[in-house]
Amino acid sequence: MKTVVIYKSKTGFAKKYAKWIAEKLSADIFEFTKANINILENYDTVIYGGSLYAVSINGVKLITQNLDKLKDKKIVVFATGASPSREEVISEVRNKNFTLEQQKYIRFFYLRGGFDYSKLKIFDKILMTLLKWKIKSKKELTDDEKGMISMYDKPVDFTREENVDAIIDYINH
Repeated sequence: MKTVVIYKSKTGFAKKYAKWIAEKLSADIFEFTKANINILENYDTVIYGGSLYAVSINGVKLITQNLDKLKDKKIVVFATGASPSREEVISEVRNKNFTLEQQKYIRFFYLRGGFDYSKLKIFDKILMTLLKWKIKSKKELTDDEKGMISMYDKPVDFTREENVDAIIDYINH
């Protein structure tokens, strides 16, 4: 079975997971800008990974807009984000990015990545600073909000190689 891994990563967390997955599956790997539907059609299994940006998976339209050409393949999409891996987070991301019809063909996984403010581009830094101010203006913060505020000053990396095991198991069965 021929497998390909495509990824789009802003700060490196999705790229790290994509490399681990490709190594474990002996798969080909491409950065998003080097991939297109013509390449994907040559594979039996297509794995796409992207970082989250306001609950949207970066670049996932490569998969969703070409699903009619990929339906006969095993399709996996994973997203990376700083939020803890909880069912409500996973459901929100899945339902925001995929219709119920698309979910029949796409197996979704959430892999906790991290956050490194220093690696963001200027536009993203501005947006994240606005978010930080919004969070700080609240009278009471949730534990997640407190954790998010602390990440601005000290980068965090929650990636773990074993986090890809569920994807590997799914592909191999």
